[in-house]
Amino acid sequence: MRYLVTAQEMKEYDRITIEEIGIPGLVLMERAALKSLEVIEQEFAAEELSGKKVIVLAGYGNNGGDGLALARLLAERGCQVKIWCVGSEAKATDSFRVQKKICDNFDIPFVTIPGVEAYDIAVDALFGVGLTRLMGGEYANAVELFNRLSGWKLSLDIPSGIDADTGKIMGAAVKADATVTFGFEKRGLYFFPGNVYAGKISCVDIGITERAFQGNLPQMFVLDDPMEQLMPARDPAGNKGTFGKVLLIAGSVNMAGAAILAGNAAYRIGAGMVKVISPEENRVILQTSLPEALLGTEADLEDSLNWADVVAIGPGIGRSEKALSMLKTVICQGEQPLVLDADALNLLSDHEELLQKVGEEGRNGRTIIVTPHPGELARLMKLSVPEVKDHLLDTGTQLATGRNLIVVAKDARTIICSPDMIPCMNISGNSGMGTAGSGDVLTGMIAGMLAQGTDGFEAACRSVRIHGLCGDAVAENKGEHGCMAGDLWKVLS
Repeated sequence: MRYLVTAQEMKEYDRITIEEIGIPGLVLMERAALKSLEVIEQEFAAEELSGKKVIVLAGYGNNGGDGLALARLLAERGCQVKIWCVGSEAKATDSFRVQKKICDNFDIPFVTIPGVEAYDIAVDALFGVGLTRLMGGEYANAVELFNRLSGWKLSLDIPSGIDADTGKIMGAAVKADATVTFGFEKRGLYFFPGNVYAGKISCVDIGITERAFQGNLPQMFVLDDPMEQLMPARDPAGNKGTFGKVLLIAGSVNMAGAAILAGNAAYRIGAGMVKVISPEENRVILQTSLPEALLGTEADLEDSLNWADVVAIGPGIGRSEKALSMLKTVICQGEQPLVLDADALNLLSDHEELLQKVGEEGRNGRTIIVTPHPGELARLMKLSVPEVKDHLLDTGTQLATGRNLIVVAKDARTIICSPDMIPCMNISGNSGMGTAGSGDVLTGMIAGMLAQGTDGFEAACRSVRIHGLCGDAVAENKGEHGCMAGDLWKVLS
């Protein structure tokens, strides 16, 4: 597990480290420069640095001070370094002034424009995490010119112009080949488009550690465990019953694909038994494509509920009266963990009284996981899709706390929200997963994980990461363009 911090959290951890723990700011700055040099030396062998032409774009804050310290280290390695400062020197921080004096003593030239010469390395140290308003004027012009320069581009802490919390472009932004970020990773490095602008991300230790939290933990994390460590533990003496029974209500007349995808995923993640309730017209194809599954009908839904350890409903069921009736039954008569996806969510958005019942069940202690994409989340929250996409974390959190649910808010960066847990951002996966049926596979994975006794929030977080890792494996083999939902669960085989 790794923490992702906001700009405000990082500033506070930085302050505590300097003022309360007692590590001087200039020491942190020197460490930041040394670690940044290490990142450069991973791209250019140390013996190859001598003679390289380097331009450092620096503001007059502490991020600029980091850049000046790095400029001096590069000059010591034999690089031909120029420093290009933008902004008002009158606003320079004390640490910046110290670093500038050192650079003057090293005879490193300061320039007002970078010139037209070709550079091998361009370092962005214009702004750190402190940018709070749209960038314009000389700063925007400098960023646009910087982006046109030749050479490998490195941003310090975060690409200048990227919002450290949201990843949004603040008027203009540096497009880096790599970013070295200090202490803890910032949220904006992983939200889009910030992630694209950051390039390859390296998080380095400069002396700001978890000791600086002092009980105030960052309010977001990511899982970084490999797939095999995320899978539920297996009892060597277990059997199909002890590994859990999933009741899957999916598909509509002559449309069995969603049931096949979700059912296979539930099995492949380790569920012992899967029972599928789908229209009679789908029986033959289900028996052919998923012969391991038990088949049920709407008529025996209540008996199936008594049989199941977990229920998942929604993929491909449509919004008919029959679908609504089954949804009411599993909500009102079931007690086991429940996964609501796709059409189940659309039905909830159309029937406020049923959505209220879901909230009551959640408040009474039942584990209920909903998996909306932005359109479904917008309908549930009576918002527009752009409002949801711009505020995915806030919207997911509001639904989770307001209805006492675990919310898997799906997007390019899926966020898992819970009423009583720190939100989890998933950073696995790729654009190839934006394909029909991908969400059905995730539903099956979550249900299969729950069936094996995994805690609801943990099951959601682990399943989303596994789902993304499967997508990454498929993309590596077939390319992102060639990824299909049916390939995802096969990675687990």
